[in-house]
Amino acid sequence: MRKFIFSFLLVGSISFAQKLTIEETVTGGRKYAPTTQTAQQWRKDSKSITYLSSDYSNLLEKSASNGWKEIILATKTDFENAVKSKITSDEFTMKVFPLVIDWKSKNTFETLAAGKSKIYNVTYDIVSKQISNIKSYPIDAQQAKFANNGNVSWLKENNIKITTASGNVVDVTNDTDKGIVNGSDYVHRQEFGIDQGMWWNEAGTQLAYYRKDETMVGNYPIINWNEREAVNNDIKYPMAGMTSENVTLVVYDVASGKKVTIQTGEPKEQYLTMVSWEPTGKNIFIGILNREQNHLKFNKYDAQTGAFVKTLFEEKASTWVEPQHPLTFVPNNPTQFIYQTDFNGYNQMYLYNTDGKLLKNLGFNDVVVKDMLGFDTKRTKINYIGTANNGLDRQLYQVDLKSGKTIQLTTVSGTHIASVSSDGTMVLDQYSNVTTPNEISIIDIKSKKAKQLVKADNPFTGKIDMPKMELVTLTSADGKTPLNGRIIYPADFDATKKYPVMVYVYGGSHAQLVTNRWLGGGGYFDYYMAQQGYVVFTLDNRGSDARGKKFCDVNHRQLGVNEMADQMEGVKFLKSKSFVDQDKIGVFGWSFGGFMTTTLMTSQADTFKVGVAGGPVIDWKYYEIMYGERYMDTPQENPEGYAKASLLDKAKNLKGRLLIIHGAQDPVVVQQNSMNFIESCIKAGKQVDYFLYPNHEHNVGGRDRIHMYAKIADYFDVYLKKNN
Repeated sequence: MRKFIFSFLLVGSISFAQKLTIEETVTGGRKYAPTTQTAQQWRKDSKSITYLSSDYSNLLEKSASNGWKEIILATKTDFENAVKSKITSDEFTMKVFPLVIDWKSKNTFETLAAGKSKIYNVTYDIVSKQISNIKSYPIDAQQAKFANNGNVSWLKENNIKITTASGNVVDVTNDTDKGIVNGSDYVHRQEFGIDQGMWWNEAGTQLAYYRKDETMVGNYPIINWNEREAVNNDIKYPMAGMTSENVTLVVYDVASGKKVTIQTGEPKEQYLTMVSWEPTGKNIFIGILNREQNHLKFNKYDAQTGAFVKTLFEEKASTWVEPQHPLTFVPNNPTQFIYQTDFNGYNQMYLYNTDGKLLKNLGFNDVVVKDMLGFDTKRTKINYIGTANNGLDRQLYQVDLKSGKTIQLTTVSGTHIASVSSDGTMVLDQYSNVTTPNEISIIDIKSKKAKQLVKADNPFTGKIDMPKMELVTLTSADGKTPLNGRIIYPADFDATKKYPVMVYVYGGSHAQLVTNRWLGGGGYFDYYMAQQGYVVFTLDNRGSDARGKKFCDVNHRQLGVNEMADQMEGVKFLKSKSFVDQDKIGVFGWSFGGFMTTTLMTSQADTFKVGVAGGPVIDWKYYEIMYGERYMDTPQENPEGYAKASLLDKAKNLKGRLLIIHGAQDPVVVQQNSMNFIESCIKAGKQVDYFLYPNHEHNVGGRDRIHMYAKIADYFDVYLKKNN
């Protein structure tokens, strides 16, 4: 009897928290999301913020005028009724309130409404509950761009059409050759900040668009295995050192139907980016980057004739020049614009006039501008999100255009998503850090006082026993540069025991894995593996994002060399820990991380016993021109660098167990990379494991991702943790 009572009391005291499931490595981000305000933003011309209700059925508001109490501002039902009463020629079924809205005035916002036959851009008045100013395009149209006067341009396959404000549909292009692509954002493989292929002038009377001629680029086979007989879908994949696409910019006049090709000149194999209309519509600006990617000319052209007017400025580098942003013109001043560049070390803003004269350097210390948020109401200041704390943090800054003086509007260390009210007096600040899941406040800029709106509890409390995580700082292999790292300790960590290690790596440009935000930037699979008894470690080596240009330049013409050297500093750090089993260190990475994984497995074969390389670049001569030649130049110009980075002749060094995973329809890192590595392993008499996801491209998504993570976890368990 006493034993029963004791057992009952013992069970009653046990926490029912548990570990993540393999399914939650994919679904956990939604399931355990910290409390927040979804789609929050300032309501224009007010001291109010709006956001969606938890069931997405209502638009809610909190306002300074009522002490930041929550009220319903608009409902899905009212919005849906307004759309149906105004657009009777189509059918609508709206399950939620529009997820994305753009406030145009205090009482009106623009959003999209999907009918059965068309997509509608509508303006909704929350007071009158009426729809006005409707623009539309067919439901199967792609990449629609709306002009201020009601015209809409859109794509049908490789051609451009315009639905005018009066409802007429105009064919802008009629190319039958699929090798001629008009208006698409998939130009120069979306490098150089390219995210659109059509640009309306401010009046909506002329459309500038890319015309990409890729007929000279060889066809590359991508096999679709879903058909009764497998089908070959050819893509254009210009590989490093081979023939590239030719791109021009064309201006189409809606009224006359006239087309003018901008005279961007020779050679044809060059990159056109940073396309920007002058507000007057008279001129258009284009960044002309040579194929070598080391010389940028920022040019002005006459939009009516296509004639070259002048070069405003140039940038040259011994490594590379990488334009990333179009111009941002100062509101109500068509003669001044903001230009962003990392030419002087960090991506920062510069104020120019349209004659090319530099008026003001708006940069601040070593802050990297990550997101330019726009101007204040008086058009005298710019708000932006920038880096801090050696790239770990994101903070809100404000710079004065006249003086160049910068102030930091948010201060708590962490990752801030923040914006300033229309009148410039308040900040809507949302942030997290390694100890704060989510906090949302309104900050008075003048008094610095804050009104807390949301303070999320730890979403894992009582549900999941999350492993301990900490951020660490190491020094690069050259002994000069601090590097950011993250270590996740095994569940029920005991410092007297020894644990296997999984190093999760990326290491390439434009990516940062370690940040001062909730979970430290770690993914749910990282935490899952820690719960299975692994030390999980990640290091952002030189070449990764948010640390400035010099942080990346050291890798020019020698990808993998300094990145691997830095990763080995991470290994040295791990080996200094008594709880690390030095004989059980593994590595996992995807894409550039797959390249890094395979590099480490073949060049540091005595250290890494198990590796999983997803979608790996094996030889940079198999990768596309725009990215590959930026960092490596061409194989003809840099044969030694390509040979050193190639893993084909290093397969013979493989000692541990290596699993390579590839999407069979990968158009980014083509399967030729991994297939040729497998062939090299066979010739070298090395065993290697290979797994294909037949219906996936570069990433494995959906429920198949759960299958992938299960396979990776099992591979580490069998060959690293359990293998003695």
